[in-house]
Amino acid sequence: MAPGSALIPRLMDLSPGAEALRYCFALPAHPESVAAARRLTKARLGEWRTGGDARDAAVLIVSELVTNAVVHTSSTRVLCELRRLDGRLRISVQDQGRRPGGPRLGRGADDEHGRGLLLVDSLAGAWGSHDAGDRSGRIVWAELPHGSEHSC
Repeated sequence: MAPGSALIPRLMDLSPGAEALRYCFALPAHPESVAAARRLTKARLGEWRTGGDARDAAVLIVSELVTNAVVHTSSTRVLCELRRLDGRLRISVQDQGRRPGGPRLGRGADDEHGRGLLLVDSLAGAWGSHDAGDRSGRIVWAELPHGSEHSC
């Protein structure tokens, strides 16, 4: 496999019949972009015939990750990627700023930040973050199984 990051496509050796779908979009890092990210995600997952539960979870995850990028970084834009491969849907959001230690889960009732990541943690099969390869920010990602149109 060739080098890449969550937002840079890798060369994939797909077995016959394997389907890989990828969609990227960039938005200004403004609060109103969160609604735009939800709309774009919902529309694309509808085109990919992603089932209702997976689609709804993905829209919530995108909303939380874009909100965090807008609120907690000094970014001017946010990059989003949706990738479907081998029964999984991977969501990646890249910001341009850095917060020491990356995103944190809020654990206490008085913790004002990190509660959205608790939601991501409960919806996603896996999630995490890493520095962007070009040293210009952070990528936060989440994966969940995708369902077909006939799913609930």
